[in-house]
Amino acid sequence: MSDRVLSALQGGVLTGTLNRPDKRNAIDAAMIDALLALLERADLDAEVRVVALRGAGVDFCAGMDLHELLASADKTVTENREAALHFGEIFVRLRQLPKPVVALVRGRALAGGCGLATACDLVLAAESAQFGYPEVQRGFVPALVMNLLKRSVGDKIAFDLAATGHVLTATEAAAVGLVSRVYEDADFEEQAADLLRTLTTISASALALTKQLFYRLEGVPFAEGIRLSADVNAISRTTPDFRAALQAFLKK
Repeated sequence: MSDRVLSALQGGVLTGTLNRPDKRNAIDAAMIDALLALLERADLDAEVRVVALRGAGVDFCAGMDLHELLASADKTVTENREAALHFGEIFVRLRQLPKPVVALVRGRALAGGCGLATACDLVLAAESAQFGYPEVQRGFVPALVMNLLKRSVGDKIAFDLAATGHVLTATEAAAVGLVSRVYEDADFEEQAADLLRTLTTISASALALTKQLFYRLEGVPFAEGIRLSADVNAISRTTPDFRAALQAFLKK
């Protein structure tokens, strides 16, 4: 595992820490590879129940490494497309992973860093955190992360954020749907740890089926969604976790 992303497994929680604090955890090619390796480990290791992503230092992630972006101006469209798809693979893997992924955001989550947080299933933010997509202010386009932005907020808000680069406070980000929960700075670590512990106690099969169905319902017509939901409902009734949990509840 690269030192670009530090990893630690404790109590069923695999924590990946973006580790370029001197660069505000800017994402470079090495970090992309390290994140993909972290997600592969999370998928294959049965001891991992939940994945948590956070940043070293004061910020979550300031976005893509600007020196790498500048160097890409001298590359061909084909080369840049391959690099973009490599970064985009992180977002695809996050959706495919059958375990919940939680972003723990302190400080700034901007551009690709905001996209990385938004791609997680839950986003927990310290009250002083900031979120935004300022790519246009640097002559760039928030192209990959726009897929996540449009799915998280309404079209008007999404276009405003993408086209102006306006940065939101954590409370504002929660109000528009980019953030799941906001905690006071002083309580952030304790509250986030409590939620992560709670997730590790929930049935792994129930969480996996919930996550799979949740994302499969995107853009699906209502009647088809009901059919997909019925399939998951039926499967979930046959899992050992369901039987054990229901029997335990009925004995109370």
